[in-house]
Amino acid sequence: MIIAIDAGNSRIKWGMFGAGNWQAQGVLATSAAARLAEVATAWPQDALIAVSNVAGNAVAQTLRDVLGRRGATILWLRSSVAQCGVSNGYERPEQLGVDRWAALIGARALIGDACLVVCAGTATTIDLLNAEGVFLGGAILPGYDLMRQSLAQHTAQLPLAAGHFSEQPRNTMDAIVSGCLMAQAGAIERLYRQLPAGATCILTGGAAPQLADHLALPVRRVENLVLQGLLRFALEEGGA
Repeated sequence: MIIAIDAGNSRIKWGMFGAGNWQAQGVLATSAAARLAEVATAWPQDALIAVSNVAGNAVAQTLRDVLGRRGATILWLRSSVAQCGVSNGYERPEQLGVDRWAALIGARALIGDACLVVCAGTATTIDLLNAEGVFLGGAILPGYDLMRQSLAQHTAQLPLAAGHFSEQPRNTMDAIVSGCLMAQAGAIERLYRQLPAGATCILTGGAAPQLADHLALPVRRVENLVLQGLLRFALEEGGA
């Protein structure tokens, strides 16, 4: 059995994989990381655990404390020059966010060809992976919700919008929602143009449902792509 744990900025997602399938998955707020101890009581004692953490040192220490009590083998994914069929083209490979690295590994395992890897969470990351498995580079921008929140917090008269998308918005709520979605889609489509025609855009993350219908390119929605990457990492590096 393999347990994959993705500790992100806002949420910690976990999955238990065995017998060829995800047996269970769950999520909790990153601020409540210590509650993972309660969740872990249902995990097999001999499970191999693979972890990705971008939530900082305090969360990392909480995870070490919680998981260390189990006496299980724990693999911490770190961004590196090459791993699991993916080569890292970052100028300093170790500085690539480990969640992006895990997502690239997951995408490579699922597609095995050129693709655009989009993780739409608190931030939106858009990464280029070529047919040979080389990460060519990518962009980071505020996520859809963060864009809306920023407008509400830093302008005097704009609300936290809950409008609807329109190609020609005619009220403020719709204008904000449409503008934020257009900005996300425009960045994604601009990077996508660097890939061969027909390449797949893999879309994951909490804002994926809002973005999917507004992208004029081949989209494959994948739930919890980082967990898929951690699974591949555990299978290859942990000998599971």
